[in-house]
Amino acid sequence: MQFFLRLINTRTINTRSHHKASFLAMFTTNSNIPQASLPLSESERHHSDSESDLKTSLSWRLERLPRKASVVEAFQGWMRDGLAVNRGHIFHAINRLRRHQMDSRALEVMEWVIRERPYKVTELDYSYLLEFTSKCRGISHAEKLFLTVPKLYQNELLYNNLVMSCLEGRKIKLSYAYMRKMRELLLPISPFVYNRLIILHSQPSRRKTIPRILTQMKADGVKPHVSTFNILLNVRAADHDIDGLSKLFDDMQRANVEPNEITYCILAEAYAMARLYTVAETYVEAIERSKTGNNWSTLEILIMLYGCLNKDQELDRTWKLVQQLPYVRPKSYLLAIESFGKVGSVSSAEEIWVKLKSSKKINHTDEFNSMLTVYCQHGIIKKATEIYKEMVANGCKPNAITYRQMSLGYLKAGLVKDAIETIKMEKCEPLTNKVRQSKPWLESTLMVVEMLSHLGELENAKLVFEELKKSKYSHHAFVYNALLKGYKNSRVYEPELLERMILDGARPDAESYSLLKQIEQFKNGN
Repeated sequence: MQFFLRLINTRTINTRSHHKASFLAMFTTNSNIPQASLPLSESERHHSDSESDLKTSLSWRLERLPRKASVVEAFQGWMRDGLAVNRGHIFHAINRLRRHQMDSRALEVMEWVIRERPYKVTELDYSYLLEFTSKCRGISHAEKLFLTVPKLYQNELLYNNLVMSCLEGRKIKLSYAYMRKMRELLLPISPFVYNRLIILHSQPSRRKTIPRILTQMKADGVKPHVSTFNILLNVRAADHDIDGLSKLFDDMQRANVEPNEITYCILAEAYAMARLYTVAETYVEAIERSKTGNNWSTLEILIMLYGCLNKDQELDRTWKLVQQLPYVRPKSYLLAIESFGKVGSVSSAEEIWVKLKSSKKINHTDEFNSMLTVYCQHGIIKKATEIYKEMVANGCKPNAITYRQMSLGYLKAGLVKDAIETIKMEKCEPLTNKVRQSKPWLESTLMVVEMLSHLGELENAKLVFEELKKSKYSHHAFVYNALLKGYKNSRVYEPELLERMILDGARPDAESYSLLKQIEQFKNGN
């Protein structure tokens, strides 16, 4: 999938129930899991401060302190202006510092709060202190800190945060030990702890542990949160397991867990990748109904999906909404460029590219790849080559995606020899699991296989097809059929193709059997 699962981040501070969910903020994305493009949570949306409000806040002063300056300077300046430091100021500052990954500064803030006591500290203050101590100094320091916290506050929230800190540091055995202690003390374990455990066991080699985690979750009387189902759905989507995805969504509904934007985003992208466009459109409509306001992350997903579904009017409408936001992220530009290219509007993609270049210095390979992708998918090889040269001239190193798109562009332009040479070049480039699972990579790789198969370049088609097998995208029958067409067009028979297809996880469809029957005719070399 294109992006990683952005887990719901409940960081509001109005009620005790939200306090107890605050440790969800302790875990963010995990690079080992392929990505789906997912929206921000409700609480993150509310933290989009206006610039005028921000400049009058304590958070603004803390964020802009020189690196070596102490937070004491910001607090003293704030109080010299006759302003009191209250709990709301601190929690607002902590949420922003966390979001900007300024963990050391957040730790300084909480240490000052505990030391100076500008208000009556609560379990949440100690929880924040524990979180950032673990992040900045390690879990051993967090454990020592935990023992110094007043017994009154060594409760459900603090224990859950301690377990989350252990999991954040991948100390799984230690986290289990604290979970046992919580059971002894009859303290409820949060569903977000189990979420993190599922994430840590989501690699293919460790996924057999997930059912045991879910069984223990049930034994502990912990009801799965919507985010729990979202994580499980994303794991299924990453494996391109549409049947498993559908069954899991049914389980979610039977459990009376209400889907949210994230749920619908996972489903829409998974079905779009499976070329089940009618179903995907249904979930896109659900995203539109469930989204609140103009949240940039949801709008980015819709831009990507409308491009994939060839919905040019909806794409144009959504891009206009993005442009009305106070700040348009560079990533939004890149998604819009690629999506307008998919709906055939190369001129619109070029206009956005020019606008992006005028707003910032283009100095990342991914940025050049976005426009290069549009030209290559339309066979405009001359302009694609110009982008390639510009990329190199700006000191950006072409990567596997660059070469994959260039090979597609050469094929589209009828330059087969150049395409095959480029395919060999890209084999020398490192390829991460994140890239291998990304939507642009899978789509362009399949297109290369389809074109090589059409040209009868079977051996090269098989070489590229291996990438689709590694990503499990070949679980879809239409992906395997692309390779079978190579056998047919090359007039090559190979035994046990059907068995191999099934063993690789694909379910043959009517087209598969038709192609296999045609390939059978070449058994005797005819």
